[in-house]
Amino acid sequence: QLQLVESGGGSVQAGGSLRLSCVATGGGSRGYRMGWFRQVTNAEREAVAVIDALDRTLYADSVLGRFTISQDNTKTTLYLQMDRLQPEDSATYYCAADQRASRPSLAPADYQWWGQGTQVIVSS
Repeated sequence: QLQLVESGGGSVQAGGSLRLSCVATGGGSRGYRMGWFRQVTNAEREAVAVIDALDRTLYADSVLGRFTISQDNTKTTLYLQMDRLQPEDSATYYCAADQRASRPSLAPADYQWWGQGTQVIVSS
């Protein structure tokens, strides 16, 4: 059973930056694909950016060029650098991981484990 704990959310003005972190514990040594997803009230959870054990990445079109996903060398800490934030980026951001397949996927249903989420608020 993998546990994921996010941190780094907060409030920022439009144009600002935040860096989210997600620490993974309790898992085995097999590589994971991991990702960041976000959700606002009464909307479906959507992908932001994902990465696999080989550092292959995929991004949602809405964040391409503004957000950067990365992970540390041990593959136990996931990051999301968010620059040029906009009010529409406001959401609860979730870290997710999956061990069943290797290639990154933007589909939330493809991920086994989820963190509790961290809130990001961007004011105009």
